[in-house]
Amino acid sequence: MVEELKKQYDESIDLILSECKEILSKVDPKETEELIELLCSSRRVFFVGVGRVLLSLEAMAKRLAHLGIETHVVGDINEPAMNEEDLLIVGSGSGESIIPVAIAKKAKEIGGKIVHIGSNPDSTIAKLADLQVRIPAATKLHLPDEYISKQPLTSLFEQCLMIYGDALAALIIRKKGIDVKSLWDTHANLE
Repeated sequence: MVEELKKQYDESIDLILSECKEILSKVDPKETEELIELLCSSRRVFFVGVGRVLLSLEAMAKRLAHLGIETHVVGDINEPAMNEEDLLIVGSGSGESIIPVAIAKKAKEIGGKIVHIGSNPDSTIAKLADLQVRIPAATKLHLPDEYISKQPLTSLFEQCLMIYGDALAALIIRKKGIDVKSLWDTHANLE
């Protein structure tokens, strides 16, 4: 019994890692370069998403904050006002989720820049965005050019979003010449 479980576990890990690598290799490096420039030049960076996507975005916001980028998650109690010097990152695979669409529209009215990280290049959010970073994992829309995952629902998109955030952080660390050991100075210490 334990051996069979171990075999299934190993197969699951192999599947998840291989699918993530496949999808993340399809992200356009030019889009990533543009996003890094926006992250490094914006006054503040706001994040919005729902469900498991929000969890991945919160992890991204936390890591970027360690790098000295002022980040805020939309809806948090300490969220400040956004203005035209700020950036909103909208995570939504389909680009049609109700709350992210409404927040993106509001950010557009305010004059801030918008980045959509998602799969659907023709979505409502993509059309509002100044930049779309496409992670072509399967969404609830089942678009013809999306990667069909063997994982449940939109797990692959959420996993790739989290890993993509860590890849962005690694690239910013390299670009700014940040000493990784110094990041402990910005890590939470009320633990």
